Amino acid sequence: MRALWTAASGMKSQQLNVDTIAHNLANVNTTGYKRQKVEFKDLLYQNMKKTNLFEGEGSPVNLQIGHGVMPVATSRVFTNGNLEHTENPLDVAIEGEGFFAIETPTGEILYTRDGNFKLSVDMDEMRLVTSDGYTVLSDFDDEIVFDETLTDINISELGLITAKNEDGEIEEIATIKLVKFINPEGLEAVGKNLYKATVASGEEIPMEDENRTSTLRQGYLETSNVQIVDEMVRLITAQRAYEINSKAIQTSDEMLGMANNLKR
Repeated sequence: MRALWTAASGMKSQQLNVDTIAHNLANVNTTGYKRQKVEFKDLLYQNMKKTNLFEGEGSPVNLQIGHGVMPVATSRVFTNGNLEHTENPLDVAIEGEGFFAIETPTGEILYTRDGNFKLSVDMDEMRLVTSDGYTVLSDFDDEIVFDETLTDINISELGLITAKNEDGEIEEIATIKLVKFINPEGLEAVGKNLYKATVASGEEIPMEDENRTSTLRQGYLETSNVQIVDEMVRLITAQRAYEINSKAIQTSDEMLGMANNLKR
């Protein structure tokens, strides 16, 4: 019976939908997290009867029966989250599109929206790093290094980092690199709030002053763009869809039982 397999495909798809919603809810307090959504498509159709029109007469519609549903993608919604004021001078939020460029200890370049930066002390120098110790890159793809004597670190809206030296003079340290992608949904999430560029996302596009569409906010962090109420509505909808598909399987089983009992 076709309905058994069709309803089973619906249950499997809704299970993945619930898993995705649960992941969104689990990351409701994750800095810079972008919620995911599952996309579905219907499966192949069996043509029981095709259209047959001749000189305006005949059947104008098809008789087709589908074979269920399948998930095809889990896309990310890159809308901005709210900005939370932290008063930490090393916290930086991106207002608009774009990503920070991060270098891992293996030399791999990754990208993030999480601007919760720290200072890593090495002898008499300090490097700007992420919470995991990964290097934050400048617009020249170099490390951002501070002398231990520098104070009053300031980060402008364009990412220019300045600080006061021992003589009270303002020194320019570096400019935080900010990049964008033609298709950010094609980025591959690798965990730890990091993304990897892929063929689908395209190569990074450095955001220079002439094409910059975003600004940086010092002392702020971007919160998750997950809306709990919306996710709860989606969770209830997915649960009801799962229930109705299970009911379809039960109904199909009862109909098969009736057919088996006709001979008695």
